[in-house]
Amino acid sequence: MNKFLLKALVLASVSVATFADAQFRTRNRMDKLEDFDQQKFSWGFYLNGNMLDYRIVLDPRYGMNDNHNLVTSKSSTSFGAGLIAKFRLNDYLDLRLEPGLQFAQRELNFNTQSNDIYQDGSLTNPPFIPIGLTEKDRIREIKSTLVDIPVLLELHGERWYNSRPYVAAGVNYIVNLQSNSDSTDDNMQQVFRSTTHNFAWSAEMGVQFYFNKFKLTPAVRGTFFMNNEMVADNATTPPYWSAAVSTLQTRAIMFVLKFE
Repeated sequence: MNKFLLKALVLASVSVATFADAQFRTRNRMDKLEDFDQQKFSWGFYLNGNMLDYRIVLDPRYGMNDNHNLVTSKSSTSFGAGLIAKFRLNDYLDLRLEPGLQFAQRELNFNTQSNDIYQDGSLTNPPFIPIGLTEKDRIREIKSTLVDIPVLLELHGERWYNSRPYVAAGVNYIVNLQSNSDSTDDNMQQVFRSTTHNFAWSAEMGVQFYFNKFKLTPAVRGTFFMNNEMVADNATTPPYWSAAVSTLQTRAIMFVLKFE
């Protein structure tokens, strides 16, 4: 379903861009929505398809065996939607607030059975009783529902007939509603925990197309978490999971269709 939605969004954008290009070749054609961008405030909504993955920094002791990474991630596609509120600053700058809801599911693979060699402990790491990792222990399917609140500063060029290119950048406050951060269970009980409150930065580029009744914007946005999302396992849990990861950060590429 997610892959189908992503393909549908891409196809819709290509179709609209092709149709718009045919319109823009007519030099005597009347400009549309001429006063739209002169409004101090405007609003809209957007739909998006995502490709999400993790940036992983591994612990050199528990996360690596020689030069082999013991923890890997698998990317996935997903979808989301949100609202747009625009505040006009001047002829070239807009401030945008675009709160949205993003749905994601990713997979982490912990091939950390080799950490049994540390069972006797050390001065900095307590001893533990090894367990045999099953498929259920090694793979974590992580479902996330993210409330994403980006604030973006948009820089756009002059209108060329009924189109206008732009770039934007800003910061995001992101709440993970399925973080399990307050759970007393951890990976020993197959519960993966991550942070609830997160911060990220985003960069975006796209082209705005003007029609008789609305403005359509296909865009590509990259969002990158700045904080470490990993919540450590309980002290009595063997170092097969969170101990193997020093830093875990979400990164996402989004294809966005905006309607204003």
